[in-house]
Amino acid sequence: MDKLSPIKAFVCGHPIAHSRSPLIHGTWLTELGIAGSYEAIDVSPEDFPNFAAGLQQAGFAGGNVTIPHKEAAFAAAAVRTEAAELIGAVNTLWFDEGRLCGDNTDAYGFAANLDASAPGWATGSCAVVLGAGGAARAVIVALQQRGFNDIRIVNRTVARAQELADHFGIGANAYGWNALSELLTDADLLVNTTALGMKGQETIAFDLSSMRSAAIVTDIVYVPLTTPLLAEAMGCGLRTVDGLGMLLHQAVPGFERWFGKRPDVTGSLRNRIVSDLEQMP
Repeated sequence: MDKLSPIKAFVCGHPIAHSRSPLIHGTWLTELGIAGSYEAIDVSPEDFPNFAAGLQQAGFAGGNVTIPHKEAAFAAAAVRTEAAELIGAVNTLWFDEGRLCGDNTDAYGFAANLDASAPGWATGSCAVVLGAGGAARAVIVALQQRGFNDIRIVNRTVARAQELADHFGIGANAYGWNALSELLTDADLLVNTTALGMKGQETIAFDLSSMRSAAIVTDIVYVPLTTPLLAEAMGCGLRTVDGLGMLLHQAVPGFERWFGKRPDVTGSLRNRIVSDLEQMP
């Protein structure tokens, strides 16, 4: 690829039209004065292996991978970061000396969002994590990296929660949904990694009255920004952190790898994405 050619990056998924990543990266490209592009590409699961194999020939420096391709991207990457290995999925691809490399920046994005929005959050030691999917794995990695040694994984299917507890070892334990109220009494942090409360998805009533006044509640869902969980937490006087910051911060490492400059997550960027989300049907 001609060194003078604009750098090309992408986000792929199926579907992909909903992705706000092109707006995020496009904003940074403009702010930093970089001649590059970032496009959304709809790739079906059966087409992903060929898509990944042809990235370099197509002139891409790399890109982001979202649902349902994160595990397939993990398999396609010749080199993977420690975070990707721990999480078992890849959301960021790039090339190093011709080799396709994979990272997972979700754990970084989760922690960076809390660093920015709830300083001091990592002084806690006990966290309750709702859900046992891929997002939960990333959150648990971040929690362990920041010193949490009592991680309570709550899931409707306890067997799935137990799989994560076994994977992450000492300090991670599995529980059913009916144990939630008791588990919250001494928790420093409550994290929702499920689709509960997402626009168009099921919601349930949360009782957070047993949580300590210093506890923090965060939701990785960002549509709506104030989910039922966060609304309940606010009503209880608890500190809350919405999920949009995680989306913004997880995008930073990939942009730096492809375009060579590290962007900032600013209030103006957040406001632009919020405004765009408000236009969603």
